[in-house]
Amino acid sequence: MELSIRLKTVAEAVTKGNRVADVGTDHGYVPIYLVKNNLSPAGIAMDVNKGPLEKAQEHIREEKLGGKIATRLGNGLAPLEPGETDTVIIAGMGGDLICKILKAKPEFLIEGKEFILQPQSEWFKIRRLLKEYHYQIEKEWFLKEDGKYYVIIKAEPAWTQPQRLKHQQPSIHEYIKEISDTQVNQAVSEKDMESIYEQYGKYLIETKNPVLKEYLEKEIVKKESIAVNLKLSIKEMESEELSGKERGNIAKRQRRYQEIQKEIRDMRKAIG
Repeated sequence: MELSIRLKTVAEAVTKGNRVADVGTDHGYVPIYLVKNNLSPAGIAMDVNKGPLEKAQEHIREEKLGGKIATRLGNGLAPLEPGETDTVIIAGMGGDLICKILKAKPEFLIEGKEFILQPQSEWFKIRRLLKEYHYQIEKEWFLKEDGKYYVIIKAEPAWTQPQRLKHQQPSIHEYIKEISDTQVNQAVSEKDMESIYEQYGKYLIETKNPVLKEYLEKEIVKKESIAVNLKLSIKEMESEELSGKERGNIAKRQRRYQEIQKEIRDMRKAIG
């Protein structure tokens, strides 16, 4: 069984020796790879759809790993109980859906699991949610495979062990408030970069990831083309006699033009 570069990177991001739970396991390739290569002692393969899960069961039987990898049918983290796993993997879904899955069972965030997350879109939403629950991003990967770009995030809880044990049964608001009170203030320069880090990843920016640089350079070219066309259309509209509604359209285009210019500036800052 040969994993794609994306899935192999997801699998090898898991801390060696951790038990894993794979949400949306599809055909079960990641937990099989981990257990077969002695990177994980046991796994739970979960999927909301019966068909893919049956395929996963078939592959697990073929590899004779039925005693080490369990399969469960269910939505998101619903089939999983706290304490059953050390690492949760959620890969190949939109960022918004991953956030919904995590928010649906916040006890897993409070319990302090390792998370390996590979959002297909809306990467910033993942980073924002992790920050909200006081997780730190240990490492990120930015890959290109078959012409597509992928982000993989490895996150662990930022709080200390005594704090975690104290909060076995907290309200989430009490938990977040206490951890916030203990956080070290960020430097002013880092605060200025906060939205850029959230969008493109602090680890990736600071390590000058070459694939991220390639991606951003391409995005800048696209955005600049859109900005030029917007500017031309605004000038054309301004030279005509317009109704109130049409003037409103100019204002909307001007706002969008300014937004794109900011996006371009942020991308250039991320490149460095």
